[in-house]
Amino acid sequence: MLYARRGLTGRLTAALIAASFLTACANAQAASSQPTRHPPPVASTSVTPASAQAGQHLPAPTPLFDPGIDLRAAAVAVPLELQLPSLRLTAPVLGVGLNSKNVMDTPMGSANDPVWQKVFWYRGSGTPGDATTATIAGHVDDVLGRPAIFARLKDLRVGDTVTVRDTRTGLAVDFLVTRTITYTLKQTVDPAVLAQIYGSGPVAGQGPQPSPDGLSHLTLITCTGNWIGSAGTFDHRLAVYAVGIPSAATPDRSRS
Repeated sequence: MLYARRGLTGRLTAALIAASFLTACANAQAASSQPTRHPPPVASTSVTPASAQAGQHLPAPTPLFDPGIDLRAAAVAVPLELQLPSLRLTAPVLGVGLNSKNVMDTPMGSANDPVWQKVFWYRGSGTPGDATTATIAGHVDDVLGRPAIFARLKDLRVGDTVTVRDTRTGLAVDFLVTRTITYTLKQTVDPAVLAQIYGSGPVAGQGPQPSPDGLSHLTLITCTGNWIGSAGTFDHRLAVYAVGIPSAATPDRSRS
């Protein structure tokens, strides 16, 4: 069921707790009847209500989306674009919440649906560029096993640049990759690992919290490893961690 709910302060609600990957992947279905191999959601978390604010990562005339939209509502378009220059990759961003299994939503579609070439910013995490942690997921392949938007995420290296651009203003926030970590499914139900991926606030049910170092943090996440047909999921998750460069607001370089 999809619905919208506004709290006393008009804020989103979400909290992250550890959950089984098999539970998270049980709802993976494609709109096409052709394939039998279904990529699972790339996040391993279940979610229950708590507070998380939808802020603005860059000077902008309006918020990224209506803050009254509940996290259980469908994905919404947000005026952001993810750029990975070293991979020559640019992707539009959808703002996602929770699916019916209380797991971070990672929309799917038929084999030719453009959703496979989009990335998903979790609306319950921080806003990219704020001094907190923002989380962006993407599929590694589509329902036919063809490369999807994050098929080459594993090729990012420490020191590579990740840019999140506001398509309304042309301003951008730059991040530098600091590390990449491959997690087993068992590791990804560890609250400490979830706190690294989403920040401590959403895991504790308090919404995005200020980073102890005062910097903006970004997590990119996707599936990796071997496909386990009986489980309907890959056996590992890949997380790329990046930190915002001070004085992060920069002019739009895509038009130069």
